[in-house]
Amino acid sequence: MKKLVLTLLVVLLAFGASAQKKEKTYNENGEIIKKGWNFGPLPVVGYNSDLGFQYGACVDIFNYGDGSKYPGYDFKINVEVSAYTKGSSIFRTYSYWNNIIPRGRLFVDIGYFVDKKFEFYGFNGYAAPFYKDMAVRISSEPFLDYPSGIVYEPGLKESGFYAMDRRQFRAIVSMQQQIGNVEHLYYGLGLAYYNYTLDRLHLSKYDDQYTLYDLYQKSGLIREDERFGNVTEFKAGIIYDSKDFENDPTRGVYFEATLTAAPDFVDRHGYDHLTFTGVFHHYIPVVSDKLTFCYRVGAQNVLAGDIPFYAMMNTNLMFYKKIYTEAYGGSTTGRGIRRNSVIGQGVAWMNVELRWRVAKFKFINQNWCVALNPMFDAGMVTQTFRLEEQKAAMELMKDHITYETDEEYDLFYSGKDESLHTSAGCGLKLIMNKNFVVSAEFAKALNKADGEGLGAYIGFNYIF
Repeated sequence: MKKLVLTLLVVLLAFGASAQKKEKTYNENGEIIKKGWNFGPLPVVGYNSDLGFQYGACVDIFNYGDGSKYPGYDFKINVEVSAYTKGSSIFRTYSYWNNIIPRGRLFVDIGYFVDKKFEFYGFNGYAAPFYKDMAVRISSEPFLDYPSGIVYEPGLKESGFYAMDRRQFRAIVSMQQQIGNVEHLYYGLGLAYYNYTLDRLHLSKYDDQYTLYDLYQKSGLIREDERFGNVTEFKAGIIYDSKDFENDPTRGVYFEATLTAAPDFVDRHGYDHLTFTGVFHHYIPVVSDKLTFCYRVGAQNVLAGDIPFYAMMNTNLMFYKKIYTEAYGGSTTGRGIRRNSVIGQGVAWMNVELRWRVAKFKFINQNWCVALNPMFDAGMVTQTFRLEEQKAAMELMKDHITYETDEEYDLFYSGKDESLHTSAGCGLKLIMNKNFVVSAEFAKALNKADGEGLGAYIGFNYIF
């Protein structure tokens, strides 16, 4: 919590230093109408249960024009360079442009992400077994093309079994424009490019261990040509957006239905595929703008073609509120559930929140609000990925695995049917000018198989 307090203080000081000393004008809600430029340089100090403590720097740049659209803006630019103590790094810039496309907006996102300990729990949710503090270590017997075999050793605290090394570059350009004179209805178009480099864990303290990623590779569940990959996506969709505010809505609906075509014309490995992604957000005022009940339901499925496993983990929306866009589980989808632990060709999810704006105040020429958001999350795999191969993988590998326990474990398939992964918790928000949101959220999985501890996520923005 000391880290969070430090972050909030620095935010206040940074924005206070850049506050414009102009004659104030107010809207009907008594809020100061922002005009022109607003800068927010600040250190990034956060925490994520899956990633560790975050440190770095970022800058938020707003241009509100003449203030006639406040809290809307002409454009916003964000630049961030940060790292987490568990081995992840972020180099990213994104921007929203509301003054380029008539009756529309443009979104640009460019980033490079290094994950030295990227979570990998296997395919198809509960179908993949999870063993706490589990390690598979080197033994003296040969194991395929590795110099030695593997031994299952339970209870090892420094386990890297459920981790891999992943590097990702992404570049996204998306736009929306109003359809004719139909209010709130837009068409959307987008182009995205991703480059992936995937490998086994390289951290020295895990040198004597094999990982689940290794076993998936050796069993053929992950193909040899899935170690590196380029994905080019062409998106087309329909968007309905009647939210009153973009980043802190109190009423309205947001709906997006997007088809994403990904022809494999770079690598030519035959991974052409077509996906459908749909989301529906609903913001219902309960007590004017003080209390809002809101929910998000979403789904993504592969409609045709063959998708590589690294592309399957990405959610193909037009616009993103959070840095990471990975599969269900973690700070952006299933808070309190292990990050990226629910992976399949098709995934459905739901997030429910009650947003209570506890207090509003003005400070350093800015409009502030403190809010609480109790929440409930749920999600599951709806379209499996290589499930039959997953069931058969242990039979292929059993001659290479020995156990230091009386019980033998299937490291690939649990025998369980998929069902809902659920969690619940509460968040605290500090909101400036209805656009800049500092967030602290805490949630716990309702099934121990999804995680036993309290998930804590300190960063920016609501998840929807």
